[in-house]
Amino acid sequence: MSLDAIKGSLPDYAKDLRLNLDSVLSESGAAGLNPRQIAIIALASAIASRHQPLTQAIAAHVAGVLTEAEANAARAAAAIMGMNNIYYRFTHLVGSEEYAALRAGLRMNVMANPGCDKIDFELASLAVSAINGCGMCMESHEKTLRKHEVAPAAMQSAAKIAAVIHAVAVTAEQAAAAA
Repeated sequence: MSLDAIKGSLPDYAKDLRLNLDSVLSESGAAGLNPRQIAIIALASAIASRHQPLTQAIAAHVAGVLTEAEANAARAAAAIMGMNNIYYRFTHLVGSEEYAALRAGLRMNVMANPGCDKIDFELASLAVSAINGCGMCMESHEKTLRKHEVAPAAMQSAAKIAAVIHAVAVTAEQAAAAA
């Protein structure tokens, strides 16, 4: 299914999502991001949103923009944040300093060499962390990006891409189930 077909399958009540999807996937609608960053964030966000037709449509949409290594970096961001967001959300929400003091002991080697620019990987990780609702991870990625002088507008754009893609995934899944 193409991205246009996904948009066409959205009910009329979700018309804003169609418009927002076109916007956030463009440089004019994703301030501070270049096409490669938009593509990496979009693919990682689609994977994290867990709607296979949308993930396939986004993958096809960004295929001409990303190298295979960059596409794999987006997949890696979704994978590693899928693990980290659960673990660190647990340690944060339990509220016991005892857990924060314990060594996580989880392999995260991909973060050292993600297959794309580290800033791009951080942006994708920020977006996936927003989808997965891990405040601790969002704060950590936002601080790292600020240290690298990434503009707040770029981080906001990553969050907007995540928000719109997740909303499209949820709505498309619901519309398909109702059909």
